[in-house]
Amino acid sequence: MLSFSRFVPEEGLPIYLQIIRHVKRGIAAGTVQGGDELPSRRMLSAQLGVNPNTVQKAYRLLEEEGLIASRSGAKSEVVLSPGTVEQVRNQLLEQEAGLLVQALRQAGLDKEAAVALLERLWEETKEETP
Repeated sequence: MLSFSRFVPEEGLPIYLQIIRHVKRGIAAGTVQGGDELPSRRMLSAQLGVNPNTVQKAYRLLEEEGLIASRSGAKSEVVLSPGTVEQVRNQLLEQEAGLLVQALRQAGLDKEAAVALLERLWEETKEETP
């Protein structure tokens, strides 16, 4: 079953979008596989301390994207077709990069300063990556 034990709510982003991002990050990282079951809506809403309608909205949007399937009387499960993992990974990276670019611009960095910062951080974290 897909775990939400490491789910940490963030301020400024609606919980239903955070649930969606959590599932997509798992798919992109390979920790969520096709056929994995999601917690029931009631169970997840209790675990996260949110309204069941919030979880329902997240699950409905994941269904509309074709990432999960729900059947009446059964738990929802992850559905991954060929190419889905790469598509989800690219979508997430583009969204995250867009947020980073926006934050760098708001901080007053120009393109050259932003690239220099990223290059420095890239090199520093390269040593930490296994």
